[in-house]
Amino acid sequence: MSNRTVKVKKKKRKQSTTDRIYDSVIFIVLTILLLIVAYPLYFIIISSISDPQAVSAGKVVLYPIGITLKGYQEVFEESSVMRGFVNSIIYTVCGTLINLAVTLPTSYALSREKFSGAKVVSIFYIITMFVSGGMIPTYLVVNYLHLTDTMWSLILPGALTVYNMIVARTFFKSNISEELYEAAAIDGCGQIRFFFSIALPLSSAILAILVLYYGIGHWNSYFSALLYMKTETKYPLQLVLRSILIQNANALNQSVTTAAAQAALLEKKKLVELMKYSLIIISSIPVMILYPFVQKHFVKGVMIGSVKG
Repeated sequence: MSNRTVKVKKKKRKQSTTDRIYDSVIFIVLTILLLIVAYPLYFIIISSISDPQAVSAGKVVLYPIGITLKGYQEVFEESSVMRGFVNSIIYTVCGTLINLAVTLPTSYALSREKFSGAKVVSIFYIITMFVSGGMIPTYLVVNYLHLTDTMWSLILPGALTVYNMIVARTFFKSNISEELYEAAAIDGCGQIRFFFSIALPLSSAILAILVLYYGIGHWNSYFSALLYMKTETKYPLQLVLRSILIQNANALNQSVTTAAAQAALLEKKKLVELMKYSLIIISSIPVMILYPFVQKHFVKGVMIGSVKG
């Protein structure tokens, strides 16, 4: 290779004025969008560790004022918080495993061209996305099966999400070809063994997406627990946090007469506002811990699973 060729390769491509303007505009727009998305989270973090009076007065904008962990201390002094935290972890882990156990085999079966009833079954599933029994019939079914006030009332009714099934089905159809199965079948590999030994190991991207979707859904869910759970010791974290906020709000609505009581009530009100931010951070920690582990698969799984359908 001549020296001239090396110099040409090392020479940077000179951008035109139009390219520089375009890059600058895109950079500015993306920076603004980043600030719009990131600032609310940043504000919640600095507000959760700031003085309640400064937060209530609206002085906390760019940095924390009067750093304190009083909000977190008040939250964790509630014994129900840690119990709800453990309950939510159990519900999320068990629920996600059941979701995967139902969704993955269903998606794989419907993605196979040799499955003659795939189209009919797919239509049956899709209809449920637009027409459902509703809250009351679902509650009656759960109650009839004696699932109320149990973990299964939060897991079994949503064991399969049709949207996630469609995404996984499209992924299997696009990436696990029939030719691959035929090659394995020559060596005596059946569908079940092919699914567990070949299809699943090649599907780490869609597995990560399903874990993220189902896991976040279980972790943030509180309405199902509100309907079916009666025992407070079985409440998930979201329902526990809701109960704490309601109890504090009810305490603030009490009528007081003395000046000392009014001052104490005002202090309690400021503390409740501080606790709200602390509760948001506490409930978001598991999701923020989980996301980095599946981030590298997120875009790939969604694009392959949804665009090529």
